[in-house]
Formats: sequence, C-alpha cells, structure tokens
Amino acid sequence: MIPQSYEEWRHCITVICDQPLTRPFIEARIRALNTPTDHMTAKFVQLYGDEQRARTLDWFERAKREL
Repeated sequence: MIPQSYEEWRHCITVICDQPLTRPFIEARIRALNTPTDHMTAKFVQLYGDEQRARTLDWFERAKREL
C-alpha cells in the first residue's frame, strides 16, 4: 500500500512499522530524501517515483512542524 494522504502515511509509520516520529528520525529522513545520491532515496524513487518522494518529504516536514 502506498499512502495517499498524510494520515495514511503517519499510520503506516507509527502503527504498522511501530516507528516513533522523533525529531532525530524525522531530520535524518528529511536529509536523506533531499539527497538524490542517498542509496535508500535512489531506491525509493526507483520504486515509487519522484512525485511520491516529494510527497513523503512534505509529510516528514509536516510531522516535524507538529512536534
């Protein structure tokens, strides 16, 4: 399942994956998603496309603002 909304994404991260949205985790993911040469980012784009990368980056930014 590819999340289509912030709420779906947040549920996937925090409930299904049991990953707390802590400041260090969020900031690490923001850095990675902004780095095209990051191995995991390149794989993410290969699998889901750059539009989904940008959407996911926006969701991490929103989660950071909500801390």
